[in-house]
Amino acid sequence: KKGAEGKEKKGESKKAAEAPEAKTEKPAAGPSEEAGGKKEKKKGGDPKEKAAPKAPPAPAAPETSDISKLNIRVGRIIKAWKHPDADSLYVEEIDLGEDKPRTVVSGLVKFIPLEEMQNRMVCCLANLPPAKMRGILSQAMVLAASNEDHTQVALVAPPVGAKVGERVVFEGDEALPWGDPEEQLNPKKKTFDKVAPDLHTDANGVAHYKSLPFRASTGVCISTIPNGSIK
Repeated sequence: KKGAEGKEKKGESKKAAEAPEAKTEKPAAGPSEEAGGKKEKKKGGDPKEKAAPKAPPAPAAPETSDISKLNIRVGRIIKAWKHPDADSLYVEEIDLGEDKPRTVVSGLVKFIPLEEMQNRMVCCLANLPPAKMRGILSQAMVLAASNEDHTQVALVAPPVGAKVGERVVFEGDEALPWGDPEEQLNPKKKTFDKVAPDLHTDANGVAHYKSLPFRASTGVCISTIPNGSIK
């Protein structure tokens, strides 16, 4: 019996020796612990990594209307004569309220008699780049209205009492962004060409840009050509 018990004890001790040791596994970290670990890492990171929030861009200023870039002035023709080298052109000496008169060349011979050009009050586009016309430098452009087939042309006249040199403006639309006229129009931008299709006279001959009348200090500018285009 003792021998049998001894054998059993020896077998048990042998089994115990052969049994593998139980592995103690570390419990998996929960989501909150993982997040906590990441937060800790972020807190300890380089402060340069935290970029300051960017300020929102400033709102863009409204673009100035092209018509307000034109410098249209009241002028007086001191004298006019025919261009010596061009039958269709007049040469005018025009007072625009400056230190000295400007020389202007206009293609009006076929439409307005020379005597009617003398001492006339006119509206002039004064900030066009100077340009030579058949050898004479023209320093402005006299504005005139014409009918549809260009068989009749008449000057755009400022109102009675308007002062030489004052600016012609286009009042009546508060939503139109206005500004000072450009010193000289950039020929590459073709500013006048852009607004010219909207320059016209109404049924009463009042000069307009779109729905806005040409206006000087004493009233509106007019032509004897109704429903015409202005150039």
